[in-house]
Amino acid sequence: MAGGPEFSDLTSGEKARIAALCTRMALPRANLTKLRRQVEAIEQQAERRKNGK
Repeated sequence: MAGGPEFSDLTSGEKARIAALCTRMALPRANLTKLRRQVEAIEQQAERRKNGK
C-alpha cells in the first residue's frame, strides 16, 4: 500500500487481526470485498494513530 502505514506501525493485535482476515480470504466461500474492507479499516485506524488524529 503506497503511502499507507508500514507493518511496524501496526500493533500486535492489529497484525493478528489482519493475519486472520488474510487466512479467511483463502477460503473458497470467502467474501473478499468484505474482508478487504475490514483490512483497510484496520490500516486506516493505524494511519490515524500514526498521524495523531
